[in-house]
Amino acid sequence: MTSADGNGSPVTTPREGGRADGSGWESGPVVIRRAVVRAVRTDDEPLTEEQVRGASPVARLVTARPWVQDVAVAGAIVVVGLVGAMFVQETASGAVALGLYPPDAGIVQSVTTAWLVGTAVGAGLLLLRRTRPITVTVLLTVAALASLLAAGVLGVLGACLACALYSVAAERGATAAWAAFGGVFTVVTVALWRWQDLGIIEIILWSGASLLSPSEFGQDLQEPLFSPGRRMGSVLLLLVLLLLGVAFGSAARARRLHAADLVERYRSLARERDHSAAMARAAERAHIAREMHDVVAHSLSVMVALADGADAAFERAPDRSREAVRQVAGTGRSALADMQRVLGALGPAGGDGTEPTEVDLPTVVERFAVTGIPVTATGLDTALPQDTAVRLAVLRILGEALTNVLRHAPGAPSVEVSVRRTPTAVEVDVVDAGGTRAGSGGGTGRGIVGMRERAALLGGRVEAGPVSGGGWRVHAVLPWSDDGGEAR
Repeated sequence: MTSADGNGSPVTTPREGGRADGSGWESGPVVIRRAVVRAVRTDDEPLTEEQVRGASPVARLVTARPWVQDVAVAGAIVVVGLVGAMFVQETASGAVALGLYPPDAGIVQSVTTAWLVGTAVGAGLLLLRRTRPITVTVLLTVAALASLLAAGVLGVLGACLACALYSVAAERGATAAWAAFGGVFTVVTVALWRWQDLGIIEIILWSGASLLSPSEFGQDLQEPLFSPGRRMGSVLLLLVLLLLGVAFGSAARARRLHAADLVERYRSLARERDHSAAMARAAERAHIAREMHDVVAHSLSVMVALADGADAAFERAPDRSREAVRQVAGTGRSALADMQRVLGALGPAGGDGTEPTEVDLPTVVERFAVTGIPVTATGLDTALPQDTAVRLAVLRILGEALTNVLRHAPGAPSVEVSVRRTPTAVEVDVVDAGGTRAGSGGGTGRGIVGMRERAALLGGRVEAGPVSGGGWRVHAVLPWSDDGGEAR
């Protein structure tokens, strides 16, 4: 899949199953894929989990300020608790009117007080559920046991336990969530069965009992007072609430982890892209350095040697000096033409970017011979293959080898050059007998490296090193395939 960034440049994003590492990270929901694409389009804006999840403004606010959600949940518990307190107070009053409790037992006040205290404790503990989910769950379980033991009601503490288990599942993972679920459900169920008097079914059935006569109430009451059958309703309600808490918490954790995984994969992709770009820049710099070395360094070395010779012979042999100066000019013009070709190939626009295809080996050797190098050459008229890369490699390697003689072996008594073509390769040999004077300098170290790189690109090799008896040899083997061309 290809999109365009703000500058109009194409940006490729992985398609499902189409990424190089096979991860297929675009297999999520459509909103996630769109978020990823939006982030990829803008290099200056890194991908965030909110973009992946396609968060709404409210969700972004909650993500930026988690305490807002905690306060909202605690406030909702308070509202539900206050409304429920009115119903449970009416239920307790109906139970007293029906004779289920003595009028002076204070059941209405104790139930209402326990309900309100449980609401306050639950809402307060839920403010800490995000940072201490396990501790909050344990404390809420203790509060639920105390409420059931003191007044026989669970109140909104069941909903608070569900919210606490949501946080356990979201923050601690499935194992901790299901372990907490099992402990809470078992303990609270036993307490409900043992101590609960007013549960959800009692609230539904008895909230209006104070307005009914005992005979009418008895017709609606299908179970004995405080029977296990009615307590089962509270157990089932608690089970549903706790399961919902664990389920929603696990889903929230899964969404968060999935978004984090996508963000990490995107960042990994960005790192790979940057690494590839850096490698490409390094390779391009090496290519430019090699071309500049081959084009400029060779010609300048020849031009310096010719200029020095012309200066030395100016008084004794003016004709030879003029010829040397002409050679300097010719070499400079040739170097300028080569430089223009290199810049045309490297530039983003303009220039045809073509390499020279006409290889004039005799001219190259003659240019160095004019500087005073005693060159003996054979095979310069060898018909080279039509492959431009091979022809250019022969030219550059021969020029580099002779430049090294000029720099590092001045005064060499002999230099032998040979070019041979076999059915499978072109071989170039440059052997000098060793210099009699100190060289002009250590060089850049790119010469032999550049020769070897050129040969390696063609599947060939370059061997360079000293020979027995003194001197230096450069031997290049450049493979070529039969293209049917014989003329140079």
